Amino acid sequence: MSQLVRAQITALGTYVPPRVLTNSDFEKMVDTNDEWIRTRTGIRERHIIDKGMASSDLAVEAARLALAERNLEGNEIEAIIVATVTPDMLFPATACLVQHKLGIKKAWGFDLSAACSAFVYALQTGAQFVSTGTHRKVLVIGSDVMSSILDYSDRATSILFGDGAGAVIVEPAANHGDGIIDFIHEIDGSGACSLYMPGGGSLHPSTHETVDKRMHYVHQDGQAVFKFAVRKMGEVCERLLERNGARARDIDCFIPHQANQRIIQATAERLGLRAESVIINIDRYGNTTAGTIPLAMATARQEGKLKKGDLVLLASVGAGFTVGATLLRWTI
Repeated sequence: MSQLVRAQITALGTYVPPRVLTNSDFEKMVDTNDEWIRTRTGIRERHIIDKGMASSDLAVEAARLALAERNLEGNEIEAIIVATVTPDMLFPATACLVQHKLGIKKAWGFDLSAACSAFVYALQTGAQFVSTGTHRKVLVIGSDVMSSILDYSDRATSILFGDGAGAVIVEPAANHGDGIIDFIHEIDGSGACSLYMPGGGSLHPSTHETVDKRMHYVHQDGQAVFKFAVRKMGEVCERLLERNGARARDIDCFIPHQANQRIIQATAERLGLRAESVIINIDRYGNTTAGTIPLAMATARQEGKLKKGDLVLLASVGAGFTVGATLLRWTI
């Protein structure tokens, strides 16, 4: 077996569709208002695809930008991992569609479904291929078109989500201290019915009845999800920092999943993080599920809050329940 090496992110690309759906737009659709949405979620607007677009289209746009940043040809990529809960179709895998659209000839790939934790799970999966020496260049993409599974007559869920994608390239780290340091992942299936889409799978195949019962949309127990997320996001981050001899003051940039501004702030306060180190962009994008963390990485770079050499903490909680945290040294 090859000697283990650290993996690092060497490029980042993100994409959101140009169409914007504001809180004011929602006032015309359901019984809600801008103040109600902002005070409870922190969201002002979100980006939504036009008809005819799909997760693979967003993924391809983000991937092209990542490849261009690294000045790589597509055929240098050896594996493609697409994190998504809204694949173009049940099969083939969205990774196959992305590979074809990018014209990558020599890569294999697959989809990874872990809802809002999917990007950090896919990142670690790609990192393991690199760390073991199996591959040297892995394309990891988080892409979701949440608007495709939302009931826009349900104000409790429809206001929360947007569409977007982010892609990173994972390669061996040049220096021992750089790249992905450690991670902790968990799942808790007891929360499966707190956030789920009941229709369309093998348990409830698509029928007139499942459509009539609106089973092909997101269903959520918001209070249960909120309580779990506030508790577990902080808990898993504390364990990860302690395991690596790090403290809150050592973290230069905290990039959490963007589900709710109150969840992010509660986690940051529990960890004792400096306010300026916490990245929040939910106001501009809403919850883009697997796209949130790479989009937040891009925001952090744009705002000058993510620089080469920074110690970075990623964290997520998603449907399943899924939980993930990653500690890394940023190198680009």
